[in-house]
Amino acid sequence: MIAAIVFLPLLGAVIAGFFGRLIGARGAQLVTSALLVVSAVLSWITFFSVTGEEGGTEKVHLMTWILSGTLDVEWALRVDTLTAVMLVVVNSVSALVHIYSVGYMAEDPHIPRFHAYLSLFTFAMLMLVTADNFVQVFFGWEGVGLASYLLIGFWYKKPSANAAAIKAFVVNRVGDFGFALGIFAIFLVFNNLSFDAVFAAAGSEAGKTFNFLGYDVDILTTICLLLFVGCMGKSAQLGLHTWLPDAMEGPTPVSALIHAATMVTAGVFLVARCSPLFEHAPFALEVVTVVGATTAFFAATVGLVQNDIKRVIAYSTCSQLGYMFFAAGVGAYEASVFHLFTHAFFKALLFLGAGSVIHAMHHEQDMRHMGGTWKYIKLTYAMMWIGNLALAGVPPFAGFFSKDMILEVAYAAHTGVGNYAFTLGIIAAGFTAFYSWRLLFMTFHGEKRWGGHGHGDHGHGHDDHGHGHTPHESPLVMLVPLLLLAVGAVFAGYFFFDSFVGEEQEAFWKGAIYVAETNKVIENAHHVPGWVKAAPLVVTALGIFVAWVFYIAKPKWPAALAATHREAYAFLLNKWYFDELYNLVFVGGARMFGRLFWKGGDGAIIDGLGPNGISARVLDVARRAVKLQSGFVYHYAFAMLIGVAVLVSWYVYKMGVTP
Repeated sequence: MIAAIVFLPLLGAVIAGFFGRLIGARGAQLVTSALLVVSAVLSWITFFSVTGEEGGTEKVHLMTWILSGTLDVEWALRVDTLTAVMLVVVNSVSALVHIYSVGYMAEDPHIPRFHAYLSLFTFAMLMLVTADNFVQVFFGWEGVGLASYLLIGFWYKKPSANAAAIKAFVVNRVGDFGFALGIFAIFLVFNNLSFDAVFAAAGSEAGKTFNFLGYDVDILTTICLLLFVGCMGKSAQLGLHTWLPDAMEGPTPVSALIHAATMVTAGVFLVARCSPLFEHAPFALEVVTVVGATTAFFAATVGLVQNDIKRVIAYSTCSQLGYMFFAAGVGAYEASVFHLFTHAFFKALLFLGAGSVIHAMHHEQDMRHMGGTWKYIKLTYAMMWIGNLALAGVPPFAGFFSKDMILEVAYAAHTGVGNYAFTLGIIAAGFTAFYSWRLLFMTFHGEKRWGGHGHGDHGHGHDDHGHGHTPHESPLVMLVPLLLLAVGAVFAGYFFFDSFVGEEQEAFWKGAIYVAETNKVIENAHHVPGWVKAAPLVVTALGIFVAWVFYIAKPKWPAALAATHREAYAFLLNKWYFDELYNLVFVGGARMFGRLFWKGGDGAIIDGLGPNGISARVLDVARRAVKLQSGFVYHYAFAMLIGVAVLVSWYVYKMGVTP
C-alpha cells in the first residue's frame, strides 16, 4: 500500500506525459486525477493506521541504490507519524488540485502535459517525505525543484513565466548548495547517511568542534545551519524568498499546489525530521527562530499593499511559513507541523478560491479592477470568507488552533529569541487580518470596477474575454474541491489539536519527532497568561476593523495615505527592494566580473597572447614581406647585388682570406 501511495502519481505522470496524444486531454485528466484520488484515500488509511494504538514506523525496502566504498544507500520508504501527516497533506491537496484543474484549464491546448507535470511534482514530493536517508531526501528535493520549474514556466510563450521559472530554479540552487554541503558534512562526520544511524549518533557528537580558519566551530551547529540554508530556499525564508511571488506566473492550480501543501513546506518538514540534530545545536535553533520571525513580519508588511490577488496570498504563505519555522526554532516541532497541516487546507482553499475569482473575472487578477462581485459568485465568496477566517486565526476555524499555539510556545520559551518571535508574530497576526479583509473587500465589495480588459492568469489557449461580461460562478468541478478544502479549514484544527499538541501527542507522534527531555515548551504553552492567549484575537479584530474602515467606510483613505507616505508605500510595494538590491549586487556584479573576464581575461590575455596574437604577428611579417615585391627590375637587381656582396663577404670571412 505504501509503495502504491508513492508510485501511483508517477504512473499517472508517465501515462499522461508519454501517451497524452493517444488518450487525449480528457483521458489524461481522468487517469491522473483518479490515481491521485486513490493515493489520497490510501494516505488517509495509512495515517490512521500509523497513528493508531497499534501503529508505528513502517519501512518498505525497495533496493540497494548506491554502494561505493563505505557509502551504502538503501532505497526504502519510511512511514512514521511525520511522514503520514505529509502524505495526507500532499496527496489530499494534490488530488483536489488535479480535479479543480479539469475546469480551470479547460481552454488550454496542453492539458496532458499540465497534468503530467502536476503528477510528477506530487511524486517528487512523496519521494521527499518518505525518504529513509539524506540522499533520498535530496533526490525528492531536486525533483520538486525540477517539476516546479516546469509548472511555473508552463505557459512558456510568456516571457514573464520563463523568467519566473528560471528565477525559482536559480534561487533554489543557492539553498540546495547549502543542503548538499550539509549532506557531505553528515557523511564526513557520521560515515552514514541513514536517518536511524545518524540520529542515533547525534548525541555523541554534541559539543564537538572542528578547526576552520583558526576557529573552533561546533560540528552539529555547522551541519544544521547548512541544512537550514536548503530549507530557506525551498520554504522561501527571508533572503531566499524572492522567487515565491514571481512563481504566481504559473497557472493558479500550480500556485495552490506549490504554496499550500508541497514545495514550500519541504523545509519545515526537513527541520522537523532532523530534530535529533537540531536539539543538540541550540545556536542553529536560535537562527531558525530569528529568520522565521523576521520572515513572518516582512511578508506580512509586503502583503498589506499588493494589488494582485494571487500575490497577496503568496506573501501570506511566506509569512505563515515564518510562523512554522520560529515554532520549530523554539523547540515546538509538533506545533510547527500542526500549523503546516492546517495551513495546507485553508491556503489551498484561498488559492483555488482566488482561481475561481480569476475565472469569474475572465482572467483578471488586479483587485483594483474588481469590486461588487459577491452577488455573482456567492459560493466562491463564502469559500473565501472561510479561508480568510482560518488564516486570520478566528475561532473555531483551523488557523486559530495552530497559529495561536505557535504564538503561545514562542512566549513560553522564555528566551530572547522567543520573545522576539512572539512580538513580531503578534504584529504579523494583525497585518494578516488587515490584508485578508482588504482582499475580501476590494474583490467582492464596494462599487463595480470591472471594465476594460483582463490581463491576468491566462496563457496561450486562454481567450481574453474582456470585462464587458458579467462575472459568473465557476463550474461544479472547480467548486467541489473548494467545499472539501473548506471542511478541513473549519474542522482540522479542532479535531486534531489534542493529537498534535495536546494530551494525546505522545501516543500520536510515537517518537517520530525527537524532543530533548529538558524541552517542555509545548507543555508550558498550555499555561501561559490569559493576555497571551487573548492578544492574537485582539490584534486580529483590530486588523479587520481597520480594513473595514479603509475599504468600506472610507474608501478614499488608502490612496490618500499612500500619497502622504509615498516613500513608505513604495518601500512596501517594491517588497523592501530585495529584487533591486539583488539585481545591483549579484546580477550587476556577475555581469561586471563576466565582462572583466571576457574582455580582459579571455580577450586581452588568452586570445591576445594566444591564437589572435600569433596570427596578428604572422600578418605583420607578411605585410612587410609583401613590400619587397615592388615590380621594378632595378630593385630586384640591387637586391641581387646586395646578396652577392653578402655571400662573398661570408665566403671570405669563412676562408680567412685577407685582402
